[in-house]
Amino acid sequence: MQKFKTQSFILILTSFLLGFSEFIIVGILDDIAASFPVDVSTAGYLVTIFALAYAISTPFVTTLIGRKRLLNVLLFLMSIFTIGNFVTAMAPTYAVLTLSRVVVAVVSGSGISVIMAFATYLAPMERRAWLIAWIFSGFSIASVFGVPLGTFLSTQFGWRSAFYLIAGLSFILLFFLKISLPDDLRQKSSGATRFSDQLAIFKDPRIQLSAFVTMFSIAGIYAVYTYLRPIFSTELGIAPSLVTLAFTAYGFMSLISNQLSGKIAERRGLLTMPKIYIAEIFLLGLLPVFLSISWVGFLDLMLIGLTMYLLNSPIQLHMIGIAENSYPQSMVLASSFNSIFSNIGIAIGSAVGSQIAQNVGMQALGPGGAVLAAITLVLTLALNHKNAQFTESVET
Repeated sequence: MQKFKTQSFILILTSFLLGFSEFIIVGILDDIAASFPVDVSTAGYLVTIFALAYAISTPFVTTLIGRKRLLNVLLFLMSIFTIGNFVTAMAPTYAVLTLSRVVVAVVSGSGISVIMAFATYLAPMERRAWLIAWIFSGFSIASVFGVPLGTFLSTQFGWRSAFYLIAGLSFILLFFLKISLPDDLRQKSSGATRFSDQLAIFKDPRIQLSAFVTMFSIAGIYAVYTYLRPIFSTELGIAPSLVTLAFTAYGFMSLISNQLSGKIAERRGLLTMPKIYIAEIFLLGLLPVFLSISWVGFLDLMLIGLTMYLLNSPIQLHMIGIAENSYPQSMVLASSFNSIFSNIGIAIGSAVGSQIAQNVGMQALGPGGAVLAAITLVLTLALNHKNAQFTESVET
């Protein structure tokens, strides 16, 4: 049991560093823009580029893993991750900075896939939901503590110091990965070895529906979350000195969301989610009304943060379960699905939010997110129906 706890801690720490590297840009955009001849809006494309590179590359990279030893794959990916962040820290031009972020995104997506595969293989069935929830929480912890830390370092020592820190911690982590994780684990095989055999899982309608549920679920939140800072400062009138504290509070709610996600997965899983989306539609749809009273608007945003990651563990276990039972050759690929589709959803939600903010105004962000949440509700009901049909066909 102690060995499992140590391995779990190392996997969670790895997810924290991956999240730290991904999210830190949000807190240091102004400093990066000031270092290069670009404005803040141009620097903001680093977030979009990272998400797209992450989503597009991950399925292709993970299919190349095949029957290779998972530890060797993870060490290779984290080595590139370390080098990529080091190059980011030293980037002499904006072009080099952008390229280094693309490289980090590519290995980050594959890295979290391998971490999830380790979690599936190492955790007893009764502890699997717990470990997956905590691995996802590594990203929330990065949002709560890592981003403010990066912002502080950027302010005090320059933005490059934050990436030197990430590179240094990643280099140390390589040693602990090597000594703590088993080196004999490989992806299970059903006899299929071709690239197309691994992609066969995409033909499963349950996976297709799961993909759309994941995308629209996070898109609904990100339509608002992308503009959380101006909502805090402009719509709620929170003083600049307190905005960081407001972000920290939201981060804590998202951390709780990940933990509750594990509890949901251990119980009724996806069958619980329609009720969640009904509540989310209400919270998002009435956001303009709630924002007229500062404390009510702030409470509403905190509750939206609480719903942010509730889908993570149920949908992750659902897709991994499909792979285990029907597509064992695609286990690592299936482990990446939640991250892939979430990043596509982030791009969709951010784009929708941008269009709403530019053409209608900040007040309409909540209702826009509510529309996406309503789509998610319909898709989730369809997925649950499809799962019930599949279960009935197997039993008969």
